[in-house]
Amino acid sequence: MLVSASSTSGSSRETYTYDTFTTGLIIEDLHYKSSDPAPGQTVPKFDLELVGGDRLRSEELGGAPVLLVFGSRTCPVTVSARKPLRNLHKQFGSKVRFVLISTREAHPGDKIPQPKTLDEKRRHARALGAFMGPHFEVALDDIDGTFHRAMGPKPNSAYILAPDGTILFRAHWANDAVNLAPALDAAARRDRLPRTKSRRLVRPLLNAIGFLPSVVRDGGGKVERDVWRAVPPFALMGRLSKLFFFLPENQRGAAVVLLLLSLAIYAIWA
Repeated sequence: MLVSASSTSGSSRETYTYDTFTTGLIIEDLHYKSSDPAPGQTVPKFDLELVGGDRLRSEELGGAPVLLVFGSRTCPVTVSARKPLRNLHKQFGSKVRFVLISTREAHPGDKIPQPKTLDEKRRHARALGAFMGPHFEVALDDIDGTFHRAMGPKPNSAYILAPDGTILFRAHWANDAVNLAPALDAAARRDRLPRTKSRRLVRPLLNAIGFLPSVVRDGGGKVERDVWRAVPPFALMGRLSKLFFFLPENQRGAAVVLLLLSLAIYAIWA
């Protein structure tokens, strides 16, 4: 086993590598439990394989703060975080270690199914790393997601760790650059962080809506069919986001909301 942790929470070992995304999973993704590791606590012990060799161990993080990002290729929020994280690396990459942890697939599909073996998970980790960019060290959890489950498990959360493993900051979504940037700045300067958590949900999810069509294209039609069954409003918004092809993908979700509000107001007025 690649990871050892004192306790696990969230999905059980038996249900971690699901094949079909469900409504229950999205509900779990929207909140942390009181038992989940929080800022001020020490990160659960881990020993993770790094793509390309070597290991990432909680006792040997090095002398710099570490940004841990969990993600998968079929998670629209992870895909939406690619550019914001690249920009954050330009600002803080010389002072903060950027590590991407490849997890289970958030929306397994026909083309990118849920990995069931460690070799498959290695291939997914390499593909995710190639997609997200060379500024990340890429690590992978074991097939049961022992470390990921010990941390939440959220599909695209981000943590800033001190060199001794203390959790300094937790962001619900890694595309939340507005709150990650000042936290990384303070951590890099070894100053007290202005805040230790970001619970932002609406804006990060809206930013991800416009990326859902590309995840469906790359992951396969099953991705969209599962989202229609589990979260119909998200599926609808993903479809409507295609109307705004002329906008950057991270702005299309907000445009869809404005469109739906306009239609609702018109219907009420009419």
